[in-house]
Amino acid sequence: MLLRSADPFRELDRLTQQVLGTTNRPAVMPMDAWREGDAFVIEFDLPGVSRESIDLDVERNVLTVRAERVARNGDWEMLASERPRGVFSRQLVLGDNLDLDRIEASYDAGVLRLTVPVAERAKPRKIEVATGSNDTGRTAIEA
Repeated sequence: MLLRSADPFRELDRLTQQVLGTTNRPAVMPMDAWREGDAFVIEFDLPGVSRESIDLDVERNVLTVRAERVARNGDWEMLASERPRGVFSRQLVLGDNLDLDRIEASYDAGVLRLTVPVAERAKPRKIEVATGSNDTGRTAIEA
């Protein structure tokens, strides 16, 4: 007969690995997003990732961010390994009101920053409304 003792810490560790990832299966890259005036800003935490390994792709309204953190090569022995390595990938569905042709990206101190401007067609504008044929006055309303 096989007896299994209940180890709550082992179960908690297993659940944590499923949610946060492991070195074999890295977790999703953390992200913040906010609006600044006429642009949306998105920042991804990618510490230890080289700029050359970051790949950004936009297809239709889907932005894909892919990056890789590789293990260091050399004559050394690993004593502890808690930082995830491997390929990180994340996709965001962006709204139709953004100008995806003018996305700007920068990478500094382990943070990838994307600035996505609001499309001109999505900005508020004034529309003139003409009155009847006898009246030549016009009124502007804001859309």
